[in-house]
Amino acid sequence: MSTVVTPPRLEHGDSQAGNVASARPRLSWRTTTDQDGWHQLAAEISLTGPDGHGQVVAVDGDASVLVDWPFEDLNPRQRGEVRVRVRDDAGWSDWSAATSFTAAFLGEGEWAAEFIGLPEPQHQGHPFLARLEFEVRDGLSRATWYATAHGTYQASFNGTDVDDQILKPGWTPYEFRLVHETTDVTSLLSPGKNAVALSVTGGWYTENFGFQGHAGPVYGEQPTVAGQLLLEYADGSTEWLVTGGHWRVTGESPWVAAGIYLGEDYDARLEQPGWDRAGFDDSGWGDAQLGSAGVLPGARTSPEVRVTQLLEVAEVLTSPSGKLVLDFGQNLVGRLRIRVSGEAGSTVTLRHAEVLENGELGVRPLRSARATDNFTLAGSGTEEYAPTFTFHGFRFAEITGWPGEFDPGAVTAEVIHSDMRRTGWFDSSHELLNRLHENVVWGMRGNFLYLPTDCPQRDERMGWTGDIQIFGPTASFLYDCDGFLASWLEDVWHEQQAAGGGVAFVVPDVLRSGDVPAAAWGDVATVLPTVLHERFGDLGVVERQYPSMKAWTDLLLGLAGDRYLWEGGFQFGDWVDPDSPPENPAKAKTDPDIVASAFLYRSTDLLSRAAELLGDHEDADHYSALAEKVRQAWLAEYTTPAGRIVSDAQTAYALAIEFGIAEGELAAVLGRRLAELARRDGYRISTGFVGTPLVNDALTRTGHVEPAARMLLQTECPSWLYSVGMGATTVWERWDSLLPDGSINPGEMTSFNHYALGSVADWMHRVVAGLAPAEPGYKKVRIAPTPLPGLHHARARHEGPYGTIEAGWRREGSTVTVEATVPPNSTAVVELPDRAPFEVGSGTHIWQFEAPGTDSPATPITLLTTLADIIDDAEAHAELLAAWDRVDPVLGADFRARTRWIQSQTLSAAFSIVSPVVADKVMGQLEDFNASREA
Repeated sequence: MSTVVTPPRLEHGDSQAGNVASARPRLSWRTTTDQDGWHQLAAEISLTGPDGHGQVVAVDGDASVLVDWPFEDLNPRQRGEVRVRVRDDAGWSDWSAATSFTAAFLGEGEWAAEFIGLPEPQHQGHPFLARLEFEVRDGLSRATWYATAHGTYQASFNGTDVDDQILKPGWTPYEFRLVHETTDVTSLLSPGKNAVALSVTGGWYTENFGFQGHAGPVYGEQPTVAGQLLLEYADGSTEWLVTGGHWRVTGESPWVAAGIYLGEDYDARLEQPGWDRAGFDDSGWGDAQLGSAGVLPGARTSPEVRVTQLLEVAEVLTSPSGKLVLDFGQNLVGRLRIRVSGEAGSTVTLRHAEVLENGELGVRPLRSARATDNFTLAGSGTEEYAPTFTFHGFRFAEITGWPGEFDPGAVTAEVIHSDMRRTGWFDSSHELLNRLHENVVWGMRGNFLYLPTDCPQRDERMGWTGDIQIFGPTASFLYDCDGFLASWLEDVWHEQQAAGGGVAFVVPDVLRSGDVPAAAWGDVATVLPTVLHERFGDLGVVERQYPSMKAWTDLLLGLAGDRYLWEGGFQFGDWVDPDSPPENPAKAKTDPDIVASAFLYRSTDLLSRAAELLGDHEDADHYSALAEKVRQAWLAEYTTPAGRIVSDAQTAYALAIEFGIAEGELAAVLGRRLAELARRDGYRISTGFVGTPLVNDALTRTGHVEPAARMLLQTECPSWLYSVGMGATTVWERWDSLLPDGSINPGEMTSFNHYALGSVADWMHRVVAGLAPAEPGYKKVRIAPTPLPGLHHARARHEGPYGTIEAGWRREGSTVTVEATVPPNSTAVVELPDRAPFEVGSGTHIWQFEAPGTDSPATPITLLTTLADIIDDAEAHAELLAAWDRVDPVLGADFRARTRWIQSQTLSAAFSIVSPVVADKVMGQLEDFNASREA
């Protein structure tokens, strides 16, 4: 038998630099073995210092995920290596390979840097350069650089950038929380004169936020930067160099202008060779202006943002107006890197857009975002440029001003996002479904850039709380995003405290919306910590966020009062319901009070469960009782004795079923009605942001697998696959962001990279493929595949906290073969339709069961056939719609839009407002089909 332990991972560590942000980082490790049913009985953790001395601590039991730090607290800049070995019935494994780390946090009182900026900036967000020359003595043993900014910056020592991170330090609520980078720069220094140089722009700090023509800076109008360098010598002496008024600065830099929405204007003629090295004459520069002191910065706990992939030009196009347009074949977030030569002063302009409209860049959805980069050449031969202080969401780029003959090999798209580890995959027999899943992945990549944003291209790019509340489970499967989202939740709590317990629409709260509670948006405070615990086994985030969870829930309970219902006030409701008009995305079929009170129950229930997890039984009992009162009030107010909900819409039923508001027979009744509504609507999606993550779960939970399959595989608008059929490579904000004729939705708000509606992927992983957590962190896996009609196979793979988990199925005739892989030190509960649930240990497992087809009798279509019978016969339904398209596509589209596919109506009744001539033609188109059915 072979048992191998992976190098341990330190909580929220930087995989490239090995930095850890906490004095007590939790540890996780995985074990690989060829022994089935393997369990860890104990572990030993070794900590070794640079001097080779160390200690070993024993950990009894099977804990191997987010294990508490068993040693003394780390000191600032402490280095070390950790190893792990494990014991099973056969004895001890070998020691794992070592994981090296450096404690990246500062000690108490060590932060001394002052924020510096330009003394006389000429315009808002004026970019500037700063520099300092300093001496390094012989015997330098280590140099550590710490820096942050009110804005964005890059640092270099002696002409070499300190790292490959982009737009540091990212975006946090600057008045409450700042992040500092920690970088070992020893290799960049040498004895004698050295220079540190900073390039600084406004970034998010000076950006204009807001809508309706009233956007403006929220934090400040000018950027500032702060940094400090610690020099440690072999003789034990140390020296701190910090930013202050003695640093030299200039506003004459090649970055003429830069902004998140603006793009970047870079004039290479203004470069000052040698400015970032020792010996440069900076007599024409001035002394730095001291800025206001910021809050004490803390070490980064979220992943860095960097270039993660390169894409070449897929196609070179010429627009109808004669413009050069590049298609990269994928909607992405990042920047262009160009290699160009030309005369000094010539300018290459790069414009970005996600789609084309009538062959030209579709820039209207960008609103006021210029999203344009201008590079002015120095005329020094082949020059290379990529913007440093902005990013764009685009698939297409228009290039003007290119000198000479254009070579597509001279342009590369660089994909940029927070550098998280990919952990989740899905595959099926359906090509469009697989592309949908890839669109979800690309949408997450583009919108996880320092914080979970709503869109990456227009004048917004904000941390909308509702979007990530919806998408959190999907995100947690696709990427190791625990540290990313836990860091952002800290910002949620900071903003929440400033707002008296309310959760803002966006975090950071540049809209100043924290005093306007909104269901599904504010409920991120309770939902997301629950998701991180469920998916990563991270109880620590629940503990840290518990005050936030409680403050939000108490606020809502106060609003609900003695009725225990959250009624009135502003609500987003079931945002972008497909029936909502372009100018009013909140106008949904489901009443916003129904949505709000359902989330009141959801948050109160989750808070009770969190209290129980943390051992606060008093709170657990208190909020459990309140949740039950809310549940009963919801049922009494919004359901009828016959089992209808007063908003007879898919989202209302999905909320009741999936939140556990309806139980037992009532849940079954509501599930039947939900299935009827799905069929009535032609199996086209009928939900907005709130209902979309829930509707297919609610259908399959109540036994309606075929309606769920029909909705998932629907290609007509609105549906998940409609956008795929229209060529989408990311998920859209609206079901019809691009209309069937190829024009852009006329609404003021539309984005082609918006992950919320891609939240169905979580259901694809858990239910279709059948891979779900049965216990936090997948300590116990749930294997429960659902072979969907229309699919021949489906499979999901997840790199979970304990190792690789796989689940999937394949259909051959009436036999379904299920295969699953359970990682060591975990188990699985298996649920198959032909037997009672059972448990298995780690290893690879195969089972089979019989799943005979459920095909209904193949009968002809007549005028007396009910509409329900037609749509339940997928072949007949498709043939009827095809007949309409052959007769008159415009009338066919109208027929699709207005027809209610119900049992009580015949095809004759549906034709009652159709010209008899047209009806006869349609029926005539069905003659061959009917003849084949009668044969």
